[in-house]
Amino acid sequence: MAGVGGAFAERSGVLNIAIEGMMLVGAFVAVLVSNYSGSATLAALAAIAAGGLMATLFAYLCVTRNLEQIVCGVALNLLAVGITNVLYRKILGPLPYIRVAGFDDIKIPFLSDIPVLGRLFFDYNVVTYILFILPVIATWIMFRTSWGLSVRAVGDEPEAVDTAGISVSRVRYTCVIVGGLCAGLAGAALSLTDMRSFVTGMIAGRGFIVIAAHFCGRWNPIRVVLFCLLFGLADALQLRLQSLYPSVPSEILSMAPYVLTVVFLAGFIGTVTAPRKMDIPYVRA
Repeated sequence: MAGVGGAFAERSGVLNIAIEGMMLVGAFVAVLVSNYSGSATLAALAAIAAGGLMATLFAYLCVTRNLEQIVCGVALNLLAVGITNVLYRKILGPLPYIRVAGFDDIKIPFLSDIPVLGRLFFDYNVVTYILFILPVIATWIMFRTSWGLSVRAVGDEPEAVDTAGISVSRVRYTCVIVGGLCAGLAGAALSLTDMRSFVTGMIAGRGFIVIAAHFCGRWNPIRVVLFCLLFGLADALQLRLQSLYPSVPSEILSMAPYVLTVVFLAGFIGTVTAPRKMDIPYVRA
């Protein structure tokens, strides 16, 4: 989910290192709202809004103020860690272990009863069903619409786009905020599905894996999702291996998705052409 939205931001020329922090804030806000409202839907909407708010701040710093994008992203990630840690201890920490309302799996009638395929494709929560459709829609928007053309052009030749009368700042703001909304929902999906609780630092580097998936998938939403699934497979595999081989230190097995990220980046980084103006502020002459 975060990978799909983040692809638009980076296509427009903004390297969104702050995805990690946006996901973390989304995860915390989702649990906080769900705990007091009892509604997973309201919690997810609040998480989306929180991610969008962080993205707006990031866009202001990088697009309006033209500050260094990587530095701003790291600063927002640290801010997210600090805010969620403090609020968790002050609000949720004193409470006993809580398990909030979340998203239950929805079995599609008849289709979920198909042997093997039914459980594989038609027995998920609503966020996963959205993810089946979202990359296709995002890819169509990016490569088959005039707005998608503007996004790609802003990432490569913002001067030409500006000359054509299209606001570079507006396009970049929109793309960064879309990425923040998706990252907030991604955080909610993590905290409201299986765990239904919040743990400090629970994103655990997944936001940076998303950025690696952008490079490996060449900022195509469908390809990005496929690489995210590959990294997710490595993460799921290391959890199974920990139970099968308890004598092996868990820290070694936990490295699997991150090692895979480094391996793929080493193989792809030299063959990928990034948007030419990514991480370069646009200053109108």
